[in-house]
Order: sequence, then structure tokens, then C-alpha cells
Amino acid sequence: MFDTKIAIIVRDDLATWQKLNVTAFLMSGLTGANSDLIGAPYVDRDGNTHLPMSVQPVIVLTGAANVLTNIRNRARDRGVDTVAYIEEMFATGHDDVNRAVFAQHGPDAANTVGIALRAEKKIVDKITKGAKMHG
Repeated sequence: MFDTKIAIIVRDDLATWQKLNVTAFLMSGLTGANSDLIGAPYVDRDGNTHLPMSVQPVIVLTGAANVLTNIRNRARDRGVDTVAYIEEMFATGHDDVNRAVFAQHGPDAANTVGIALRAEKKIVDKITKGAKMHG
């Protein structure tokens, strides 16, 4: 049905609240960069309107720190845009500080705790090799 695949990969050693937090932030980055991901508003039986959601399914995967580093580098090598969240961002309070702390770290550091991408299905499968379905 879709030519592309959305994958969010979170590090396997995070606390549950961290996994959920990172997933939400990463998806917001993908939707912000891809306006075609957002569908029409939802209307319930009583006529109450609710905000729209992604039109495309999202898979959530997990992996060790080295798996996320490999995924981040594979995506970069293939020219696939990503949204990345690093461990140091848990200690910040807002977006400007997040950008500043993010700028202090390179892609080979083992501090990536989440990464998200949207690309052609086969490319996403190759990039995310080594990650497992989150369970």
C-alpha cells in the first residue's frame, strides 16, 4: 500500500518512559519534515473533531547502542534523512538547549538513544538491519 516505510528505533536499555518520550519526539520530527504524512481530522459519532494522525503505519524497533550507531551511519551513507535523539537531551529543558548539546556530539558516539527515518521499504530494511521488533 505504501512505497515507503517509517521506522523508529530506540535503544534497548532505556526506561519505559524514556522509550515513549523518544518515540514521540522522533515521530514529531518525521511529521514536521513530511507534511504528506498527516491525514484528515477524525470526527467521532457525536461530531467532535479530533486532530489528524499519520496516514502511514510506523514500526518501532529496538537495539543496543552499537546497533543505533550503525543505523545512524548507514542512513547517512545512503543519504537518508533521519531524526536523532541523544542521551544528553534527557537532561535538557527545551529545544534550544537540545540543539546545543546535540551539536557537541558526532554520529559515531554511542549516545544515540533513538533514531527515526522514512524511506523506500527495502532501503529502510537494509538500514535497520540488526534491530528487533520492540516487544
